[in-house]
Amino acid sequence: MPTAAPRITVVPRQSGDPEPDLLGITVAHRAMLADLRRLIDLAIAVRDRDVICTPGRARAISRYVELLCESIHHHHSTEDTVLWPVIQASVGSHLDLSELTEDHAALDPRLDQLRARAAAFRLSMGDRHIAALMVIELAELSALLTEHIEEEEHDVFPLITEHVSVADWTAVEATARAGGRLWFEGPRALAVMTNDERAQLVGRGGIGLRIVLAVVAMRYRRLDRAVFGAGIPREFEVVPDERDETPDISR
Repeated sequence: MPTAAPRITVVPRQSGDPEPDLLGITVAHRAMLADLRRLIDLAIAVRDRDVICTPGRARAISRYVELLCESIHHHHSTEDTVLWPVIQASVGSHLDLSELTEDHAALDPRLDQLRARAAAFRLSMGDRHIAALMVIELAELSALLTEHIEEEEHDVFPLITEHVSVADWTAVEATARAGGRLWFEGPRALAVMTNDERAQLVGRGGIGLRIVLAVVAMRYRRLDRAVFGAGIPREFEVVPDERDETPDISR
C-alpha cells in the first residue's frame, strides 16, 4: 500500500540553520544493496548445488525476499508521496523530480516479479532452476537500484541539506519509520553501519534505543540464520549497558 502523505507544513531551511542528518536514508540505501548482494550469492549457491535447500530454508528465503521487496517499495513510495513534495515545496516549483519518480515506477514490476519468483521457490521447496532465475532477477534489480541510488544521492541529497529544514526532515523520517517493520529494518541498518555511525546513533538515542534494538534483533536473528545459515554479523548483538554513555553496539 502506498504511504499516505502526512500533513507537513513546509518551512524551508534558512542560511545558517542546522542541516538535516541524512544518516538514516544513507544507511537504508546501503542496506538494500547489501541484502541484494547477499541474496544473489545465496541463489547462486543454490543454483550450483553448493547449498541444498530444505523446505524450511526455502520458506525462509522466500519470506526474506518478500520482506526486502516490501521494504524497497515502502522506501520509494515514501519518497514519492512524502519526501519529494517536501523538497519541491522547499526548493520551488521549478524543480523537476519526475525522472526519479519514473525510476520508482519502473522498479515496481520487477519487485512484483521477484515476489512471484520467491513464492515459486517456496512451493518448489528450493528448486535450483528457479534459483537460477532468481539470480538473474536479483542481479537486474541490484543494477537498477544501484544506478538509481547513486543518482539520487548525487542530485537530491545536496538539495535536502541546503533547502529542507531539520523539522521537516524529522517529519519525513517519522513517516518512513511508521510505515516500516522495525524488527526487519533496524538490524539490517545496524549491520551496514560503521562503528562510528553506530556510536553516533546510540549516543543520540541513549539506553532506551539500545534496549529496543536488542529486542528487535532477536526476531531478525532467527530469520537471518534460517536464510543465510551460520552466524550473523556481530552488529546484530546489542546488549544494554548503562555504564557507557555512547556505547559501541558492535560488541
